[in-house]
Amino acid sequence: MQPSQSVQHSAVAGETGRHPVWLHSGLVTPTGSAPTPALRRVIGTGGAVAIGLAAMVGAGVFTVWGPAAASAGSLLLVGLAVAAVVATANALSSAQLAVRYPEAGGTYVYGRRRLGEWWGFLAGWSFVVGKTASCAAMALAIASAVVPPVWQRPVGVAVALALGLLASGGVVRTVRASLVAVVFVAAVLVALMVTAMLILVPVAPLVADGGSGVVGSSEPTLLGVLQAAGLLFFAFAGYARMATLGEEVRDPRRTLVRAIPLALGIALALYLTLAWVLLTRVGPTALAGSTAPVVDLARAVGSPLLNVLVTVAAVVAAAGAMLALFAGIGRTALGMAREGDLPRPLARVSGRSGAPAAAQLTVAVLVAAIVLVADLRGAIGFSSFGVLLYYFVANLAAVGQPREERLFPRIIPCVGMAGTLLLAVLLPLPSVVGGLAVVGIGVLIRLVARLFVRSRRIVQDG
Repeated sequence: MQPSQSVQHSAVAGETGRHPVWLHSGLVTPTGSAPTPALRRVIGTGGAVAIGLAAMVGAGVFTVWGPAAASAGSLLLVGLAVAAVVATANALSSAQLAVRYPEAGGTYVYGRRRLGEWWGFLAGWSFVVGKTASCAAMALAIASAVVPPVWQRPVGVAVALALGLLASGGVVRTVRASLVAVVFVAAVLVALMVTAMLILVPVAPLVADGGSGVVGSSEPTLLGVLQAAGLLFFAFAGYARMATLGEEVRDPRRTLVRAIPLALGIALALYLTLAWVLLTRVGPTALAGSTAPVVDLARAVGSPLLNVLVTVAAVVAAAGAMLALFAGIGRTALGMAREGDLPRPLARVSGRSGAPAAAQLTVAVLVAAIVLVADLRGAIGFSSFGVLLYYFVANLAAVGQPREERLFPRIIPCVGMAGTLLLAVLLPLPSVVGGLAVVGIGVLIRLVARLFVRSRRIVQDG
């Protein structure tokens, strides 16, 4: 454990059983700073599952099947199984670490505690920057589904600010909104799948909506299956939101160990069932040529009501995932601000809502600004690289945990490390280059900031 860690697990800080005193005192003590208020522990297992599912059953479930089928063809379910193995390893590693370090910040905190401050910074910076860009893309996607192009940026800004305000009102509001979104989206998808199985004959043609005509490979390859696994992994890799909110979870050891696998299991069951329905009722070739396969499946069913409900569900799913992301980014920014890796005012906790309101509102404003000025069609490829780096750091930190802290065999984080590295290798080159550039900018900013602080201290001491 690094001597510079922000919460000193020492004789000075004291221990209460397996947990340090600061968990019970309501204070968190960043390195070289006065204690800051801890977040309120108000989330139970159900609330954690709701936030996790909102993050996982997002916009990806409506769009990922076309590109994945184009890569894996008839072996789409195999690609999903590979993605599930990597996701499960990452989720269990995150749960194990969250139990030991139930603080706001997730892998930023774990990397800092177990590997050193630079590892933590790399994970936190990649997550905050990459997911902020992802939120901007989601806001524009929501706007594009409801208004003409001329209004999409203003509506995207409104969506970002509205969800940011909702997130800044406290985690209880986030949990309630996430629960409503997840229940609605899941109900619509189940209704669609049941109706499609009853009405459509196997391998029914899609009612294509601007389909490209691209067909899946007639002879699926191992590379294609692994590429599909990468696409599917990113579509439901939102289980880290629960770990990021670890400081607001009641009884973290019990709640997180239950909630993270439960949410992942529910999401995976939904994905597996939907993938099977699409393969059996649409077929891999037509699926690969669709840009909106779930919406197209609803049209093929021929029910105007289902068609409308699926379109609305896609918007609600994107908003739910975006809200969960806001919560995760805000808590990671809070953790980084406590340590001085982001401006310290972002560490303020609202006495009224018990939420990191300053961080949440700042993230919302940044997302709104990106929506106004950026072309996001190819600008967020680095987000994929950042997510893989984030989970690689989490698994690396879990590998080094001593036996008494481990809840699962060490092979679990080893599988997670290997899986994240494999998926990183398979990323398109622009995503890797963009990811390395974002990481390099963060490193440069931190080095300059540290040099500035050091020079000020020298001047003051002199």
